[in-house]
Amino acid sequence: MDRNSPRMTGGTREAPVNISPAVAANAEGEEIEVLESTDVLPVSPEDYDPDNSGFISTERFRDLLATHGSELDPHKLEVLLALADGNADGKICYQDFVNLMSNKRSNSFRRAILQGSRQLKGCSLRDEVGLGVSQRLVRHVAYETLPREVDRKWYFDSYTYCPPPWFILAITIAEVAVFIYYGFRLERLVLQVSSPYFLKSPFPYHPQLRAQAWRFLSYVFMHTGIEHLSLNMAMQLLVGVPLEMVHGAMRIGLVYMCGVLAGSLAVSVTDMTAPVVGSSGGVYALVSAHLANVVMNWSGMKCQFKLFRMAMALVCMSVEFGRAVWLRFCPPAFPPCPNPSFVAHLGGVLVGLTLGVVVLQNFEQRLQEQSLFWIFFCVYTVFVLCAVFWNIFAYSLLDVRLPPPP
Repeated sequence: MDRNSPRMTGGTREAPVNISPAVAANAEGEEIEVLESTDVLPVSPEDYDPDNSGFISTERFRDLLATHGSELDPHKLEVLLALADGNADGKICYQDFVNLMSNKRSNSFRRAILQGSRQLKGCSLRDEVGLGVSQRLVRHVAYETLPREVDRKWYFDSYTYCPPPWFILAITIAEVAVFIYYGFRLERLVLQVSSPYFLKSPFPYHPQLRAQAWRFLSYVFMHTGIEHLSLNMAMQLLVGVPLEMVHGAMRIGLVYMCGVLAGSLAVSVTDMTAPVVGSSGGVYALVSAHLANVVMNWSGMKCQFKLFRMAMALVCMSVEFGRAVWLRFCPPAFPPCPNPSFVAHLGGVLVGLTLGVVVLQNFEQRLQEQSLFWIFFCVYTVFVLCAVFWNIFAYSLLDVRLPPPP
């Protein structure tokens, strides 16, 4: 909360000097953000909300905007005007105003914006002129990932590069650093998996070492060779960085790590004797979620050459997956241990098409409000628990002959 903003506690308002509230708030103990102003509005709720109902008439709301609208960013002023125009019942809930000023939006607020969106259609974000390099990058990312103009304007207006897309950049740097380290240690960059010391690292998942639980996640830092690393890093950066700029590290990190864990668990259930290396589970979760979101919002997506770029993404995914399948069924360099499995790719795709799509579809919406997200998350949790029990009991019950530890 802005240090200069007023507070509402126990139904009373503390009015700071030179700061005025713009709309009545019926928050009862909740702190909200309001506009800074050098003028003073009435501080008594009855002056603009005589019924203390939490609503304000659209006429009064427009009067306040006309008087104090110069304090607002032009984009936010457009959205507020659209909100006023879109309410046919003549009243606006104070919470909708709070949602705007605190960068949160409710479903009712979204509907109001859509109903009164003629204010937003006057000048699209693409027509903005005089933008700097960083602003053009943000606009480009908005058109790459968001299907609606109101969302693109909202994102462009609020994005500040703070924090930067640190998760994808950090995980990429770590994966490249580990690959370079083992490249010098193993004295090879291509098909590192054929080195007798490759699987001796503490990172790869190996069925004999599945009791070391960290291996179900740490395998992302090992790749079979530079061809494997290059394809994964290209897709990870080209898709992951824009998605994180829009949706944040928490959401993208959730989808990525869920894809990684689902990949190794899927291998332990369906390809029980094979090891796993590479970040394909997380990468495929992000890419498949993004592609599915583009397809479902095809008419609204305004990114350039979207059909060609989708085709290229599918080609890259197919090439990398085909390489993994070929490697899995090639004669292993060190029998009886097979080459790494390709099933982790499929686990990542399933996570992206379920959990990932829900996360990417709900820009600026809190995940705890999305029932479909929790349905998929519960299904994912059940899968993880079943896979854990499978790893504990199934190997001994089925008398699986595992390769010797590395």
